[in-house]
Amino acid sequence: MLRQALAQSWTSEFAVEARNLVKDFGEKRAVDGVSLTVPTGSIYGLLGPNGAGKTTTLRMLLGIIDPSSGERSVLGNIRPLEVASRVGYLPEERGLYPSMNAREAIAFLGALRGMPLAEGRRRGDQLLADAGLSDWAKKPIRTLSKGMAQTVQLLGTLVHDPRLIVLDEPFSGLDPINQGKLERLIRERAANGVTVIFSTHVIAHAERLCERIAIIAAGKVAFEGRVDEARSRLRQIVRLRTRACDGPWRSALPANARCEHGEWVFELPDSGPEPLLKALMDGDAGIETLAIERPGLHEAFVAIAGEAAAEAMGNPELGG
Repeated sequence: MLRQALAQSWTSEFAVEARNLVKDFGEKRAVDGVSLTVPTGSIYGLLGPNGAGKTTTLRMLLGIIDPSSGERSVLGNIRPLEVASRVGYLPEERGLYPSMNAREAIAFLGALRGMPLAEGRRRGDQLLADAGLSDWAKKPIRTLSKGMAQTVQLLGTLVHDPRLIVLDEPFSGLDPINQGKLERLIRERAANGVTVIFSTHVIAHAERLCERIAIIAAGKVAFEGRVDEARSRLRQIVRLRTRACDGPWRSALPANARCEHGEWVFELPDSGPEPLLKALMDGDAGIETLAIERPGLHEAFVAIAGEAAAEAMGNPELGG
């Protein structure tokens, strides 16, 4: 009865939900009250520095480890392992049998999700062909480059056509070309209604791909919602270049305006752009360029999670 009541409390529009997930390892609290909602068919990012608790959160969501407290639902099931055959998971720790060839490795990973080996080989051949790797189908994994072996493991994650794909730091170790291929693959799957969750400490990937994100720092969710909602927490930025170096129009600029390489940069005043434009024109500033920009996700991350978390995003030595 309890299980049925819990199942009825989850919303079907979300592929994954978590409520107040906590995970303690001895006296260390790795995850502290994480709540999130991942809409079905969306691309969702867990964004935070290494060591923030992203991997532990993903493992709890998938049922690999149990939370110390809190609840989660995956594809409508409060017991994630029961829907494992509908989930594709690429862990942060990559691992394939080095003597197995690429085709067999993909088929083997499919078999772990209940797919017959013959079907896994057939689909593996097709996936390798689509990735332009047909020539490598029968080559042992040990002969592949790190990036190519990672691509093979990713294809093995997808071979059984999962409805939920979970990728832990999938871009790590990939060159820019293969990163671009992975981004296209993620978009293609989402366009077909598949839900994709990936963790990353690279803000640019989340900004390009994600509709919703959770910013995680020190085991807590500092923000959860749409990317544009995170960016809208900051005022728009004005970039202004004028022919005149000085004049009465300068008084219309905010006190914190700074000049960078001959260009004025400042937050858009509460009064909006109209009074500023009037002052510039009346003061013969000679407007060469004037652009109003929404701050990027990096600026939003700094404002939400703090400078220390932003600096840690570039430090790979902080752990998983």
